[in-house]
Amino acid sequence: MRPKLSLILTLFAWLLATGSHWDMVQTFAWGRMIADYSGKMSLSAAVKKTFSADTMCPLCHAVSDAKKSADGDGTTLDTKSLGKIVLVCPPVGPIVIADSGTVGSRSAVRLTSFSRDRAKPPSPPPRGQV
Repeated sequence: MRPKLSLILTLFAWLLATGSHWDMVQTFAWGRMIADYSGKMSLSAAVKKTFSADTMCPLCHAVSDAKKSADGDGTTLDTKSLGKIVLVCPPVGPIVIADSGTVGSRSAVRLTSFSRDRAKPPSPPPRGQV
């Protein structure tokens, strides 16, 4: 039960973060408009009138205004033009662990550095086989 709930909540958060909730509201408005218009005219005429820019319902105007205010200037962000996103982390110094042990009657402390025994990464990094 818990994995399903976490998956549902993650999906819901993703939909809200991407602005898809406005798309769902818009789809609902279009469905309602088609249902209303198809009672008065043929289905093809109802679909044409629904998607005409001249006959927007109040809900369509509200969605359009909300999308424009969410974007700031009404334009969508083109993520492909941003290029590569590089995450930068500060370098970590050597990790030192103090290991206390007894040598004879004296206590001794041995310092171990894990970064000293590491091999350097290959330069340039290896490429995957194609």
